[in-house]
Amino acid sequence: MTNKHVLIVEDEQKIAELLADYLKADGYKVSILLEGTNAVETVQRESLDFLILDLMLPGKDGLSICREVRQFSNLPIMMLTARVDEIDRLLGLELGADDYVCKPFLPREVVARVKSILRRTSSVTPTQTENVLSYRDVTLNLDKYQCLAGGVDVELTPVEFRMLKALMSRPGRVFSRDSLMTSAYTDDRVVSDRTIDSHIKNLRKKVLAGASVEELIHSIYGVGYKIE
Repeated sequence: MTNKHVLIVEDEQKIAELLADYLKADGYKVSILLEGTNAVETVQRESLDFLILDLMLPGKDGLSICREVRQFSNLPIMMLTARVDEIDRLLGLELGADDYVCKPFLPREVVARVKSILRRTSSVTPTQTENVLSYRDVTLNLDKYQCLAGGVDVELTPVEFRMLKALMSRPGRVFSRDSLMTSAYTDDRVVSDRTIDSHIKNLRKKVLAGASVEELIHSIYGVGYKIE
């Protein structure tokens, strides 16, 4: 049995209640919202472990909610959608959704995916104590702007450091180039995709030079990058 708390934001009450029944039968605690207006505030207020979020909602749509939640939380997010076109899928990934389920779906499939995502995210969660972030063979001292890879001091530029921090804060999550740009630059400048790619290329070289592990930063074609 699990004590994980799942929030379902779905305006079709029958679908929301059906999912809730299956999740509860598997030991999850479940809360339901039938519209999106207060979804972000609920995520901020409640102690949640997972968010199931419909794409089309009254009050505030799922993509807007996902975008706002990602500004302050790495909460795993699964999006439900009847719109299967690739643009919506890509938009969701760029905003930080962890998975999609297209309607109609089998409730058992949703429960299985929730389990899988929670298992994956819990097994790769980085450790962070006293402003030190560690994942696998790489450690970032957030106060000193210091990076250690395999115990070797790696010199990073401030932009590279902030970009690596963003990636390490959520292993397995795909970050779009736009989201990495937002994380890496403290001003409002606009940089090209080629500039982000160049920073990633430099990071790979520097980190691999010290780390005694295989490549950490992976390219996701057409979307962005992840660390794993």
